[in-house]
Amino acid sequence: MAARNRDETRIYNKNKFKLGLFGMNCSGGLSLTLAPERWDASWDNNVKAARLADEAGLEFLLPIGRWHGYQGQSDTQGTTFETLTWACGLLASTQEITTFGTLHVAFCNPVFSAKQMVTADHIGHGRFGLNIVSGWNPVEFGMMGVDLKEHDDRYAYSQEWIEIVKRIWAENEPFDHDGQMFKLKGVLGKPKPYWGSRPILVSAGNSPTGREFAAGNADCLFTSIPKLDDLKPKIDGFRAAAPPGQLRNIFASCHLMVRKTRKEAQDYHHYIVHEKGDWEAAAYAADFRGNRLNTWMKEQTDLKARLISGAGYPMVGSYDDAVETFLKLNEMGLDGLACGMINYIDDFPHIRDELLPRMERAGLREPVKS
Repeated sequence: MAARNRDETRIYNKNKFKLGLFGMNCSGGLSLTLAPERWDASWDNNVKAARLADEAGLEFLLPIGRWHGYQGQSDTQGTTFETLTWACGLLASTQEITTFGTLHVAFCNPVFSAKQMVTADHIGHGRFGLNIVSGWNPVEFGMMGVDLKEHDDRYAYSQEWIEIVKRIWAENEPFDHDGQMFKLKGVLGKPKPYWGSRPILVSAGNSPTGREFAAGNADCLFTSIPKLDDLKPKIDGFRAAAPPGQLRNIFASCHLMVRKTRKEAQDYHHYIVHEKGDWEAAAYAADFRGNRLNTWMKEQTDLKARLISGAGYPMVGSYDDAVETFLKLNEMGLDGLACGMINYIDDFPHIRDELLPRMERAGLREPVKS
């Protein structure tokens, strides 16, 4: 049955542990590998992967907003699709899956962007969501001719930006805005979002300021997974900081590399990293990202190998290992994972045919209704 309001869209379904595809708009996805099967982010491949995820009942598609790749021979994320246009195309190509756009707000006028996002929301019949990004990459800011503000000032800019967008989506009379960042006159936007309710907002802040921004604005939040022992208090803190009822889902990202047996998965991981890894790109990424690497990643004994494998929590093991980890994460309060893979099409049967049935048997998901 088609959703009748935004609360009935798939991302808000009853599954205890939700799954999405992460980063497939970017060449190489999340991994810095030269393996010949690495992800080719062509448009046709994006559509095929999106339809596989949609038909299998996955909840969302999340793109990476990237304008500058990680160089080396692989140049992972050096070739990317702009995410709002990408979202429009995939919303038109799918039936039920929620599709996000990832927007660097410092690069985009809020009035123009509000109109773009409403267009996407109508194309998807209310399935569009916005991932709000304040930005950090000095090369990308330089490409845009935009000054990279201090960390907290970037979030102040984002807060004013999203407040303007929310007003455009909600108000029916022209308004003026006289703020610190924007001076706007006679602002009005039509049509309004689909169903008359605003698109889902997500944020991925991990700093104290980022967490405060997410708590005040996000319906869904993406966070990193530190040591497992630290995850539950982190999630509890997010929920306590948000207004009651606002924060509907808390997700993290992972890199999914699962096979029938743990040894098969570990052998494949060794092939991807140690036989086919792009160590030049890994050195660049480790140096370039510098202090942005979270504590969990900094504690890795071999950071470059970790970056080659793929950003996010490493999910390397058997199908049963993965489901056991999903159960632990869910018990700690996590609502799901955004998954990167070496190849989103070739690897998808591991999700559809192996993980999802096991998750159903474990009580994490309900069967997909045909």
